[in-house]
Amino acid sequence: MSGDRAQGPAIQVKGLKKSYKTLQVLRGVDFEVAPGGIFALLGSNGAGKTTAVRIMSTLLKADAGTVRVNGFDVATEAAKVRGSISLTGQFAAVDEILTGRENLVLVARLRRLKDPGRVADDLLARFSLTDAADRKVSTYSGGMRRRIDIAMSLIGDPPVIFLDEPTTGLDPQARIEVWETVKELAGRGTTVLLTTQYLDEAEQLADRIAILHEGRIIVNGTLDELRQMLPPAKVEYIEKQPTLEEIFLALVGPSAGTEKPEPATKR
Repeated sequence: MSGDRAQGPAIQVKGLKKSYKTLQVLRGVDFEVAPGGIFALLGSNGAGKTTAVRIMSTLLKADAGTVRVNGFDVATEAAKVRGSISLTGQFAAVDEILTGRENLVLVARLRRLKDPGRVADDLLARFSLTDAADRKVSTYSGGMRRRIDIAMSLIGDPPVIFLDEPTTGLDPQARIEVWETVKELAGRGTTVLLTTQYLDEAEQLADRIAILHEGRIIVNGTLDELRQMLPPAKVEYIEKQPTLEEIFLALVGPSAGTEKPEPATKR
């Protein structure tokens, strides 16, 4: 992983556009993420969240606009971007034939880290997987596979981490463990961009929240700033601040969850 950190925003997106034939997925997306911050990109299915992450992580080319990650342009400096990031997608990308520990050791060796066994053991302990370390991943539950997948993304301490729907398939306790890990990463200076449909997840984790709707960012701010967009409700003379769910539904409407999913792209 690249240890060089560029000055300025950790992630900078300007005028990002992407279409699949006649379907416009991103229609001019703009946002910045400060170093060491947790930025949540919130939106319904088909809003364009995964497409944006694929572009930022160099897996997909934009039709227009610019993206810089850790100071590097994703179009002209893709190798440097890849050396600065780690990506955890919506589905666990682990080798089911190997054990949990072997998966972690393999990635640590590929990244040429010293003492890959110690790196693996530390992550197994952090994600409460020590007891399952020597079991094949094919025997893991869905939640356990997700946890080992996220653990693999942390190897090498990348300065920027993309988490695309990081807690999909996890039980409540495992979700909380992942949340604590994400907070710990940001506390150490790692920049985290996560996409999520879980409004409570964005509330718990994010320093800033952007809502992506129909290919555009319709609001971007802190949770307190977003709350100011709706008047507080009063219940028995007690002022009640609007929840993120109320803000989201007020902005995009209750039918947002019926949008069509994004088309698959070739890698």
